[in-house]
Amino acid sequence: MELQRNKIAMVSPLHNAYSESFIQEQKNGLQGEVFYYYGGNLPSHLENYGKLISRSIAIINKIKRKLKLTHYNTAETAFMQSLKQHKIQIVLAQYGTTANRIVKFCKHVNIPLITHFHGYDASVHHIIESCNNYREVFAYSTYVIAVSVSMKNRLIGLGCPKDKVVYNPCVANPLFLEIKPQFTEPVFLALGRFVEKKAPYYTILAFSKVLDKYPQAKLVMGGKGELFEVCVNLVKYLRIENNVLLPGVLTKEQFSSYLATSLAFVQHSITALTGDQEGTPVAVIEASAAGLPVIATYHAGIPDVIINGETGLLVDEHDVEAMAEKMMQLIENKELAMQLGRNGKERVKNNFTLDNHLRVIDELIVAVITEN
Repeated sequence: MELQRNKIAMVSPLHNAYSESFIQEQKNGLQGEVFYYYGGNLPSHLENYGKLISRSIAIINKIKRKLKLTHYNTAETAFMQSLKQHKIQIVLAQYGTTANRIVKFCKHVNIPLITHFHGYDASVHHIIESCNNYREVFAYSTYVIAVSVSMKNRLIGLGCPKDKVVYNPCVANPLFLEIKPQFTEPVFLALGRFVEKKAPYYTILAFSKVLDKYPQAKLVMGGKGELFEVCVNLVKYLRIENNVLLPGVLTKEQFSSYLATSLAFVQHSITALTGDQEGTPVAVIEASAAGLPVIATYHAGIPDVIINGETGLLVDEHDVEAMAEKMMQLIENKELAMQLGRNGKERVKNNFTLDNHLRVIDELIVAVITEN
């Protein structure tokens, strides 16, 4: 079966969230015709087509429900009708929570499902429980994609058959490989949502210790989130506003510019009290692809990408002192920073390319469609 004939429904809660650039890479890079559904775990819109619910669908479904000819509500009916109208051959659900919401509709219209987990959906305790430990998702999905080794093991532990789980890590856009860091200034760069599992306050606390010895150093932390104001206040309390920049959400161009002028990328990821964990942070891979050494934690999929002492420096979760020491180590040894960066770029080039990632999903899709 030729790839370009495949009709794929990609279902994701959001449309173009800045923190989900990786999903957009899949949408634009997979072979076949991709129909992008979005607007919640049960999608309300189809990209380039608009709202799924039309006046006629709403009226007809209302009549059917009154006559007890269907138990599906209008939104559910509209989604299933859209899948049939566009002759969808397979559904790729972004996030286990999305798959949990739509699995019964895929079963009803007899369309196979591939479920792609990302991070919180495979780790937050109350979410997993609310999805009944994904029993129906695991049972119906032909394949389940995990983006880290630890996530793969976690999904198997939840009850997903081992032969269904496919490890396929996140990757960086090839454009990041073209960046050539200058290593001219003692600038540390961070990028990501300001949420508990990324513990941005730990990064700030570690950097504040660096300033005791190297007052000329700077930290740039891009992104927004629920902890953003907390971090702004922490910077003010520590009186390091001149050294810590919090520019908010960065465009890909702005991020690339900072990568070219920074000394290292830093991220102090931790397991939140809710159980929330990273998958494999895309920004970490992008920084490594650019040729920057990464200072991070032994957390989730980070050690799959960053090899301690070879492509970056890793510390234990919550060890602020150790992270500060690693930052100072690179300030004091620029040659080490450059060597770690070169190694990281080479590792990403050989193991974490977009072509390889998309090829794995394309092959899964072809296998499933061929079987059906």
